[in-house]
Amino acid sequence: MSSSLITDFLHQAGRTAVIAGGLATELERHGADLNDPLWSAKCLLSSPHLIRQVHLDYLENGADIIITASYQATIQGFKAKGFSDEEGEALLRRSVEIAREARDLYYQRCAESSSDNGDDSRILKQRPILIAGSVGSYGAYLADGSEYSGNYGDAIKLETLKDFHRRRVQILADSGVDLLAFEAVPNKPEAQAYADLLEEENIITPAWFAFNSKDGTNVVSGDSIEECGSIAESCDKVVAVGINCTPPRFIHDLILLPKKVTAKPIVIYPNSGETYDGIRKEWGQNSGVTDEDFVSYVDKWCESGASLVGGCCRTTPDTIRGIYKILSSGQSPFSAK
Repeated sequence: MSSSLITDFLHQAGRTAVIAGGLATELERHGADLNDPLWSAKCLLSSPHLIRQVHLDYLENGADIIITASYQATIQGFKAKGFSDEEGEALLRRSVEIAREARDLYYQRCAESSSDNGDDSRILKQRPILIAGSVGSYGAYLADGSEYSGNYGDAIKLETLKDFHRRRVQILADSGVDLLAFEAVPNKPEAQAYADLLEEENIITPAWFAFNSKDGTNVVSGDSIEECGSIAESCDKVVAVGINCTPPRFIHDLILLPKKVTAKPIVIYPNSGETYDGIRKEWGQNSGVTDEDFVSYVDKWCESGASLVGGCCRTTPDTIRGIYKILSSGQSPFSAK
C-alpha cells in the first residue's frame, strides 16, 4: 500500500531523508530568465538541460528526493502561452522525464565511482532516490501573488479548484513519479480539493501536503495549521504532511502543530527566510539566513519530529549538502570554519 512508501524509504535511509533545495532560484543562477508567468516551468521549453543539471547538483550534494519542475506547469498556463492541451500535457510529462534522466545519470556516476566518497566534491552514494511530482496552487498559476495570501475570492469554489487541478494530477501520477508533492498549499479549501481529487480519481501514487505560513501559526490564508493537517490526516492517499516555502524561524512550532492531529511523517523544506514580493516578482535583499544558520536549525527540527528535511526558494546545493552532512554525521559541516 502507498502509505508504506515513506516508512520503508525512511527505514532504508536509516535517518531523516533529505529533500532537494530551491529549483527556480538555482536555474536563475545557471543563467535562466524566469521572468514569466510560467516561472521555472519556462525551462521545460527553453532549457531542459539546465533543469537536469540542477537535479543532478542536488543529488550530488546528498538529496534523497528531487522535485519536478512542474510547480507552475499547468495545462491552463501553457494554453495561455499558445500551447494546445496535448502540448501542455507533454510538457508536464517532460518534467518527470527530466528528473528520471537526472536520477539515472546519478546512478551511472555512482557505479563509475571507485568508492562511496569518490571525488570528495561530490556525494556519490548508491541509495534509494525518490522523484516527487510538484503540484503548485491555483494561486501559483494566477501568478498575481495570491499564492502568498491564499485569497482567491468568493467566486472560486471547491469544484473550481478540483477541475483546475484534476488533469495535471492525473498526468503526473501516470508519468512515473514516486510521489506527488502538493506544495505551498495556501488555504484549507485547496487542501480539501487535493484530498478529494486523490480519492475521486483513485490516484494510487502516494502524496504529501506541504502548507506555507507567514506567521508560524496558520497557513497564509489564516486557516489553522491543525485544521489543514486534519484534512491530510483523513486522506489515506496522503503519506506525509508538513510545511514548505516558509521562513526557518517559524518551522519548529509548525512541526509541533500538525503533530497534534496526525501521526504521519512530517515533511519540512523552508525557504531561506528571504521575503518575496509577489507583485514585483523579486526577492528582498539580504533578508534571509546564511547556510550555516539554516543548517543549525536541522537538529532541533528533527528532534521536534521532522522526518523529511530540505530547502525551498533561495536554498542551494550547498544548503542541502550541509543538511546531508549534519544528518549523516551529527556534526555541523560549518563547525570547523
